[in-house]
Amino acid sequence: MDAAKGPSAWARFWNAGHWWKAVVLAVVYFVLYQALSLAMVPFVSLAGEPGSASYVLIFFTVPILLGGLLLVAFGASVGWLRSLFARQSLGGRGWMWIAIVVVLLFNVLHLLSIDYGTAGIEYVLTWLLTGLFIGFAEEVLTRGYVVKIMREAGHREIAVALVSAGTFALLHAGNLLGGQSLLATGIQLVYTFFFGILMYLAMRVTRTLLAPVLLHASTDPSIFMHAQYPADGAIGAVANLGNFAVIIVGAVLVFFIRGRIAQGARSTS
Repeated sequence: MDAAKGPSAWARFWNAGHWWKAVVLAVVYFVLYQALSLAMVPFVSLAGEPGSASYVLIFFTVPILLGGLLLVAFGASVGWLRSLFARQSLGGRGWMWIAIVVVLLFNVLHLLSIDYGTAGIEYVLTWLLTGLFIGFAEEVLTRGYVVKIMREAGHREIAVALVSAGTFALLHAGNLLGGQSLLATGIQLVYTFFFGILMYLAMRVTRTLLAPVLLHASTDPSIFMHAQYPADGAIGAVANLGNFAVIIVGAVLVFFIRGRIAQGARSTS
C-alpha cells in the first residue's frame, strides 16, 4: 500500500468498526482452518498413533501454524500488526489477576502430573511448540482482532468480553466434524467460553495481548499431554478439576465485568 494514497478500500472496510465484521472474520477463519485440517487427511498414514509426536505434528501443529500465518497476513493487509502487541490504553483492576492465577495454577498442576518417561521428549516438545501456535492464532483472532473490531464499533466492555469469549467458544464447535460427541462438544463450548472470559481479563490487567497468548500456549499442551500420559498421584486428581474451576471462576468474574467495567471505555488495541 502506498502511504501517500492512504489506506486501501480493504483496510478502510475493516477499520470501520461494526460488530458483524468480527463474526464474519471468525467464520472465514473457521472455514479456512477446517479446510486446512481436512487437507492433512491424505497424510494420515504418516501420522502414527494419537500419542505420537508425528500425530500431533500433522493434525494439530501444521493446521494451526498455517491458520496463524493467515491471521498475520490479514493483520498486515489492514495495518493492524504494529498495534496488536502494543501496550493497551485500557487497563484492568486488581481482581482481574484472579483469571491469570487460576489458569496458571492448573496448567502447572497438569504439567506436574504427566508421565514424561512414557510420553517421550519428542512428543512433549512437539506439543509445547504446537501450544505456542495455538495460543498465538486463537488469541490474535479473538482477543486481538475481535476485540479491536468491537471496541472500534463503540461497544461497552461487557459486550466486548462476551463476544470475544463467545467467538472463541464457537470455534471449537468444529470438533463435531472430527467425530466428537455432541455432549462432549457442548461441555467444551461452556469451558472455552469461560476460558475466553479469563483470557480477556488477563489481557485487560496486563494491558498486552502477549499475556493471554502465553497463558493459552501453556494450557492446551498441559491438558492434552496429561490426558494422554497421566502420571499416578494426587496432583493429577486435583489437576482434573481445572475445567470446573475455570467455568466457576469465569462465571463469577462475568458479574464483576458487568458491574464494574460495563461502562466500557472505547480503546484502540
